[in-house]
This record gives sequence, C-alpha cells and structure tokens, in this order.
Amino acid sequence: MSNSTGLLYIVATPIGNLQDFTFRAQSILQQVSLIAAEDTRHSRHLLTHFNITTPLQALHEHNEKQMAQVLLQRLQQGEDIALISDAGTPLISDPGQYLIQLAHEHHIQVTPIPGASALISALSVAGFSADKFVFEGFLPPKSQARLQRLELLQSDTRTLVFYEAPHRILHCLAAMEIVFGSDRGAVLVKELTKVFETVKRDKLNHLQSWLQEKPERQKGEFVIIVAGHPEIKMTEISTEAKHILKILQQNLPLKQAAKLTSEITGVSKNKLYEFGLQQQS
Repeated sequence: MSNSTGLLYIVATPIGNLQDFTFRAQSILQQVSLIAAEDTRHSRHLLTHFNITTPLQALHEHNEKQMAQVLLQRLQQGEDIALISDAGTPLISDPGQYLIQLAHEHHIQVTPIPGASALISALSVAGFSADKFVFEGFLPPKSQARLQRLELLQSDTRTLVFYEAPHRILHCLAAMEIVFGSDRGAVLVKELTKVFETVKRDKLNHLQSWLQEKPERQKGEFVIIVAGHPEIKMTEISTEAKHILKILQQNLPLKQAAKLTSEITGVSKNKLYEFGLQQQS
C-alpha cells in the first residue's frame, strides 16, 4: 500500500445522547479533509454542536455509485475522508458498502472508529443469548414478503434482531406472532439513549397489546429482539422416527414427510418438522 494514499475512516456517531460521541471520533472528524454523510442537513447539526467545520459531502443510496468514484480519487490523491451515517455505526442498515468495497479493491486503508450502535446496544439489554444472533435489519414492507422472510427464520435457534419504523411496528409484531407463535419471547427497544428510552420484554402478543394501549408508545425507531426457537433435543425423537423421516424426505416435502412420520411413530409432527429444518440448516 502506497504511503501517498489517504485513509477512509468509518466513524460511529451518537444514536441519541450526544455524550456518547467519543473524543476520538470528534478528533478524526476535525482532522479529515472531507466527511461523507448520509444526510448533510442532519449531520451538520451534530458537527456544529461540536464545532467541527470539516466540509460535508452527501453520500446516500441514490448517489453512492457515482460519488464513490469521486471520493476514491480524492483518497488516491492522499486526502483522508470520514464516512458517517445519520446515527450509529455506518453500514448497519445504512449506505456505504460500495464505497468501502471500492476502497479495499484499490488498496485504500479502511479504519473503524467505533462507537454507538443501536443493534449492539439493544442486544446487550435484551437478556437473550448474544453468543449467536442474526441481524435481519428492516423486514420487507409488503405483508406477504414479510411473512415469507419470517418463515425462513421460524425454527432458527439464534436470537433474532430486527429494525422497524413506527408506522409498521404493529404490522411487524402481528406477522411475528403468526409465524413464531404468541408465546415467543421478545423485547421492544426504542429511543435508545434518548429521554424516552424504553426497553419492554414480554411475549409477542402482550407486546402488541402494550403498544395499542397508548398510541404514543408506537412512536420512535424500534429494535425488536426475538428469542431463538428452543433447540429440539435429539433424545425427544426416537432413532426409528429419525430414520423414517429421512427415508420419506427423499421423495416428499418435509412437511408431508413429518406428518406421515408422526402418524407412523406417534412423535409430534411439529417436533419432526422442526428437527427436519434443523438438519437442513
């Protein structure tokens, strides 16, 4: 890597409380030649508060491909550039992937300046396993596509993490209840680090009722954490049932194979179906 090229800094910004803006992040943003921001109007308020006068350049989903080439040229000429999003850590459901990919391809050093992240902050207070989790970001806005996506996760034993907008939160929870069941545990986290920060843990159906009791509870940006599906213990399914299921799956869809195996062996068809899914993953 040539010493003449600049550095691309990926800088995390506060998700609410301005005191979460690290000294290192502030220092880097003051030193670089340019700050690429998702929304310059939004970011300018933050930078003004901290007396950071570095020029801003918009970099969002509509101009990223074009603007990334311009930023690459400046990096190749030796200028340091910082990438920020509206809040939190860039690229977590935010633009910037193409620019970073381009930088790597042209041997530009990419350096993270860590800080706030709604994903990690919410996961840390949920009380579910964080050893293994999957981040799904925002689910599809269309109801059918949303259900189809959730069905792929139905038997996932990892903790599931989603982002959701206030106008879709009730629809999202309703879809989760249909797919995961009313009793699946979940946590709603909203307005993290802000005045009205809320962490509510309950079953999916109770969380919907809680939101509907007071419409103001539906305001704010949400992180939804859903407990993973309980792992099916191998001892709960006999060797005979597993063998029959395996044979039937060679010629039948899993759901039908599980149903027939259940009729033959008496083992719950739901357990057989979930076991079959786990074997496929």
